[in-house]
Amino acid sequence: MAIPVIDFSKLDSNERPETMARIANGCEEWGFFQLVNHGIPAELLERVKKVVSQCYKVEREDGFKESVPVQLLNEVMEGKVGREGLDNLDWEDVFILQDDNEWPSQPKEFKETMMEYRRELKKLAEKVAEIMDENLGLEKGYINRAIRGGDGPDDHPFFGTKVSHYPPCPQPDLVSGLRAHNDAGGIILLFQDDKVNGLQIFKDGDWIDVQPVANAIVINLGDQIEVLTNGRYKSVWHRVLATETGNRKSIATFYNPSLKATIAPAPELVEQTDAQSYPKVIFGDYMALYSKQKFHPKETRFQLLMSM
Repeated sequence: MAIPVIDFSKLDSNERPETMARIANGCEEWGFFQLVNHGIPAELLERVKKVVSQCYKVEREDGFKESVPVQLLNEVMEGKVGREGLDNLDWEDVFILQDDNEWPSQPKEFKETMMEYRRELKKLAEKVAEIMDENLGLEKGYINRAIRGGDGPDDHPFFGTKVSHYPPCPQPDLVSGLRAHNDAGGIILLFQDDKVNGLQIFKDGDWIDVQPVANAIVINLGDQIEVLTNGRYKSVWHRVLATETGNRKSIATFYNPSLKATIAPAPELVEQTDAQSYPKVIFGDYMALYSKQKFHPKETRFQLLMSM
């Protein structure tokens, strides 16, 4: 069983209906799919891989060696402490890129390259949202407008990029690369390592690898897309395994609702089932809850919100 890989360029060909159907299936049956020929230049993706690897080597690697996960795992391996403390840690070095926060300074090409990459990813996210509108029978722009929180000059998505490395782990059976979770927000666009495995989704009772595909962008759906579609599309439980060899790169860009945006099931989709299955939420309030319950099942969050 393999995650669907979809040629995005075929939307502009006579294979558009089939491609639309494959995207709908990816959203409804998987919550994850991979896009190839998505319009982002391969040359830019190569530069992204290069600057991200160099940044980790120059600015991050030494710090990770002194991090809590490394120190605690060493103590466990030396028999000084039990392994219980590892259950709440991730074998991950991570930093976040947003337009208004401090970015790494090395290598010197890092900021220019990643700004260009983020511009391309935002355009792709907006296109994917419009495809979802069409597949769901919603007015064009519906999901993008919901994510922005409106059409005013101050309405914009909460748009961030999480840059992660998962260095080699001496005891990958004792610690997670990243613990199982659902993503809180909207549309997630992942440029994952095309050589080092690790990402898995949970489907039909099994953990399935998200197979590396060169220059693909992995799309997965967050909790707010599940709410907007009244459960027709689902966010999916996923994790990253720690590995003994390799240094896995992962660049996840989150096209999330504005923190002030109110997210609710689309009325047209509620009418189809004659029931509203999810609560109306302000995304900032949802994130406050998610920050405490990220590694809990999403149903816990939805049930709590429904009861409020």
